[in-house]
Amino acid sequence: MWSPAHRRLEFRAAAPGPHSLTWAHHLSPGSPQLFTVSLWMPLKMSPFGCWGLPAALLALFCCPGSGETFEVHMYPEQLVVEPGESTLINCSTSCALPDTSGLETTLTKTLVASGTQWKQYLVSNVSQDTIIYCYFTCSRKQKFKSLNVSVFYPPKEVLLKLKPTRVAVGGSFTIKCWVPNVAPLESLTLTLLRGKEAMHNKTFRTMALAPQEATVTHNATAHKEDGRHNFSCRADLDLRSLGGDIIHGVSEPQTLKVYEPMPDNQMVVIITVVSVLLFLFVTSILLCFVFGQHWRQRQMGAYRVQGA
Repeated sequence: MWSPAHRRLEFRAAAPGPHSLTWAHHLSPGSPQLFTVSLWMPLKMSPFGCWGLPAALLALFCCPGSGETFEVHMYPEQLVVEPGESTLINCSTSCALPDTSGLETTLTKTLVASGTQWKQYLVSNVSQDTIIYCYFTCSRKQKFKSLNVSVFYPPKEVLLKLKPTRVAVGGSFTIKCWVPNVAPLESLTLTLLRGKEAMHNKTFRTMALAPQEATVTHNATAHKEDGRHNFSCRADLDLRSLGGDIIHGVSEPQTLKVYEPMPDNQMVVIITVVSVLLFLFVTSILLCFVFGQHWRQRQMGAYRVQGA
């Protein structure tokens, strides 16, 4: 009488061939019965059926060793903020049971929530560009992920000036637009607009981290229809390469007074009329003065006769 506990399987090397295995089928505590099995034996002839070689290969590839590979992730992958802002940062890992984890930064950090494979931090008082590191340790192996944090100054104030504000058709005028305290400067584009039409634009290439003033100036020729349009300036701060959006700013609209210059013959007529009027005015004053003197002398002569 035998029990299931006495039943076991063994693999042994057998001499019959290079691709042979010996199968020991113990039915009792006594000596095993050995069967030579070829790896190339048809499945219906193999004592293993279809499970022999595939089972061995599966064990080989699925259990390569005790070390565990894992990844560390951060969200967002890029971050751009205004000075003094606070933001949430998520750290996660593919390790099933991490040993330790954390966030390395010079900024103020607060753990908001956490789970077995993730942690969420609130990072505050961002004042300059910096790098934040998130790390996890799994099976005594540590990995980390870095996050670049960029600080930007939006174009909150966009100013526009026309000089002169009144010009004749065909005359020249200057449009000046400037934005104080904007950064990063290399992401800024200033566009001068006449109505909705772009007249001129400038994209800055200066690599400056500190906020600076950006200025664009354009000389234009006045057209008759310019008097019917508003002039404005639009500032676009493109932060998409840093993980942000496009920040827009627009100036207050300005108007240009455009008038038609007078023809030359009309100017001659005006000058002639003005000259004649001026001559008549001077002549009338002189005549009044002469007649006044003559009348005064006559009056004085009459007084002298009466006195005699």
